[in-house]
Amino acid sequence: MNADVIVIGAGLAGLACASTLRDNGLEPLVLEASDGIGGRIRTDQRQGFLLDRGFQVLQTWYPDARRLLDYDRLDLRPFYPGALVRVGGRLRRVSDVWRRPLRLPEMLVSPVGTLADKLRLLRLRHRCLRGDLEALYNRPETEACAYLRTLGFSARIIDRFFKPFFSGVFFDPELAVSSRAFEFVFRAFALGDTSLPARGMGEIPAQLAAALTRAKVRTGCRVESITERAVTLASGERLRARALVIATSGPAAARLLDQSGSPPATTAGRGTTCVYFAAARAPIEGPYLVLNGEGHGHVNSLLCPSNLSGHYAPAGQTLVSVNCHGAEHNPDTLETILRRELASWFGDQVRGWERLAVYRIPQALPLQTPPVPYPGGAGQRVADWLWVCGEYRSAPSIQWALHSGRRAGADVARSLLGRVAAQSTAGLRLPASSGSVVQKP
Repeated sequence: MNADVIVIGAGLAGLACASTLRDNGLEPLVLEASDGIGGRIRTDQRQGFLLDRGFQVLQTWYPDARRLLDYDRLDLRPFYPGALVRVGGRLRRVSDVWRRPLRLPEMLVSPVGTLADKLRLLRLRHRCLRGDLEALYNRPETEACAYLRTLGFSARIIDRFFKPFFSGVFFDPELAVSSRAFEFVFRAFALGDTSLPARGMGEIPAQLAAALTRAKVRTGCRVESITERAVTLASGERLRARALVIATSGPAAARLLDQSGSPPATTAGRGTTCVYFAAARAPIEGPYLVLNGEGHGHVNSLLCPSNLSGHYAPAGQTLVSVNCHGAEHNPDTLETILRRELASWFGDQVRGWERLAVYRIPQALPLQTPPVPYPGGAGQRVADWLWVCGEYRSAPSIQWALHSGRRAGADVARSLLGRVAAQSTAGLRLPASSGSVVQKP
C-alpha cells in the first residue's frame, strides 16, 4: 500500500478530509491535478499584487471554518457590515444596524428601499436566525426572489440591494437560487464578519496543508482512472490504498465515478468574471463592497482589497477588483465596457488604471436551484472502498466544503479503524515548524 487513504483533490474538502484522517492516526496521500493546492481558492502574485482567483471572501461565522482554521494566524481583515450601493448616480451606504446602530437614521432615509422594507429586513433577520441549520434546510422552499416578494419586499429593494448583493454571492443575477441557501447566507452575514486573510484567500488552503505534518500532498498528479482501492495517474504510475476519497470538482468527480459504476455527480454550475486593475489611488475609501444598484451595466460589484490589507498591493498603489456575471466575456471587449461604465462612477482616474488580470471561471459555483437538501446529511460513501466529498454535492460555500471533507474523513476513519473517529473541535494552533510534504512531479 502507498497510503492508508488516497484523497483525490487538494481543494478545501480534500484538505479537510486529509486533516481529519491525520487526526485519527491514518496516513493520507493527497493527489492534486493542478500546479497548486486550494481548488478554486487560489491567490496569485503579479507585479507585487495579490490576486485572488475571482471574488472570494471568508464568513467568520462558518462553524467548520471556526473548527478547522486558526483565524489569528490568517490575520483576517473584515469588510464594513453592509455595502455601498450605486443608485441614481450616487453611492449610498447600506448598513447592518444591529452592528452599526448609529447608522439607523441614515438607513431610514436611504433610497435603496422603502421604510417598510427596512422593517421587513429586521423580520427577515429574525427568521433567518431561528432554529439550527438542519431546521433551516428543512423549511418550505422556493426561489429566493419569489421568497422575498412573498415576504413583502418592494421591487426597489430587491433590484437595488438584494439582487446585486446576493447575486455576487451566488453568481445568479435573477436570484433563482433556493430560499434555503439564501437564508443560510443571510445568517452568515448576520452572525459573523465578511473577511479577507491579510495575505490573500490562498492562505486558507495553505494553513490546512501546513497541518498535514505526516501527509504528502502531490501536485501536478492527474488521476486518469480508478479501480478498487487503486488509482492510475496520467503518468502511468499506479498507487494503492485501503480507501479512496474523490474530493474534486463536479465534472472531474463525474468522470471518475463513471469508471467505478457509481451514480454520477452533479456538474452544472454558474460562471463569473473578475477583472483586476492597478490604480494610483483608491476610487473609494474604507473596507467597502460596492454594488451596482442601477439595474443595468456589466459591473455587478467592485472592491479594493488593498483597502482591507496593504499586502494586496505594492506601496503607493491600489488594487481594484471588478466582478461581472458569466464567464463568456472577451477580456479586451469587457475591459473597454468596464472602463466606460466606471468612468461614469469615478471620473477620469479610471483611464489611468492598468489591467492586471482577467479571471474567467465557468464553473465558479454549483447551481443552487431548488431543491437544496440539508448539506450536513448528504451521503458520501458510494462503495466499500470509495467515498466522495465536496460542496458541489450539496450547497456551495467554504462552510460546506470543509464540512463535507471533515465528515468524509471521519467516516473513512470509522470504517478503517472500527471505532468512533476523532474530529477537531477548535481552530488549529500550528507550531512554526509544522508543514506538509508538498511534492511536484
